[in-house]
Amino acid sequence: MSEAMIKVRAPATSANLGAGFDALGMALSLYNVVTIRRILPEGEFVLEVSGEGARELLSGKQNLIVTSYLEACSAWGITETKGFEIHSDNAIPLSRGLGSSATAVVSGVLIARELHHVMTTEAETLRIMTKIEGHPDNVAPCFLGGMIVGCWDGHDLRYVRLPSLPNDMYAVVAVPNVKVNTSDARKSLPKTVSFGDAVFNLSRAALMAAAWATGQWDMLSWGMDDRLHQQYRAKLFPGGEVIMDRVRSISGCLGVAISGSGPSVLALSRGKPRKMAETMCRTFSEHGVDSLFFVLEGNASGVKIESDM
Repeated sequence: MSEAMIKVRAPATSANLGAGFDALGMALSLYNVVTIRRILPEGEFVLEVSGEGARELLSGKQNLIVTSYLEACSAWGITETKGFEIHSDNAIPLSRGLGSSATAVVSGVLIARELHHVMTTEAETLRIMTKIEGHPDNVAPCFLGGMIVGCWDGHDLRYVRLPSLPNDMYAVVAVPNVKVNTSDARKSLPKTVSFGDAVFNLSRAALMAAAWATGQWDMLSWGMDDRLHQQYRAKLFPGGEVIMDRVRSISGCLGVAISGSGPSVLALSRGKPRKMAETMCRTFSEHGVDSLFFVLEGNASGVKIESDM
């Protein structure tokens, strides 16, 4: 066994963002920190978790950080893998639509890159992360920061990085004490949609990306409107069918959406973030659910990694 130190600080993300289903995602100022403390013999993995998921996350070879490490090694043709002792200090709630699984995937892939001194491009690293996760809208902003527009066909990835939120804007996130599994959220969606709804979302997603790129923030309320997924996913958690309409009416709200697959709800604010947070938490309370809220900034730089390898 040998001592080592690799520390990965991976940000939370909010994906889909209304019309941008499986295509848009932004990084936020809330973090999971993964530290490799010791190198162990091949196949031996010791995991310690503090914070969110301390009693829930799988250990050993079943942990997503470990499986992502092993999949990245396989993708890079590394046959002699390592074991390690790992500590994960988690601030991002699990199964709440804030990209906690993406932080594990990003961390595992970067640990493989650092431990084995892999020389690779940003695009190839992100492609492997996307292949593991299944879509780019969480792993891409977690890795790169800012807002990412991504397209994935199952093999090839194309993406454009847009700026992070400006300094005078906040992401107000209400997190109810219920969980929505991503696979269950996908099962709630229809297999076909009308031509009109498809055009509606196409125009809104294009407007969202263009408005974000040019700083026309007053356009976001339209850009975050949606007919493909939110009306179905809102039924999966208490208060989901009323909360967004309530928040939209608050002065300073630039747009509101279900974060990821839910049940967290995110509002972009240029003023009165506390009023938005209180409105969201009160709505959940009226529907019998406790909740907490975060007032977050955008993350412009993505994942941070420290290594003495």
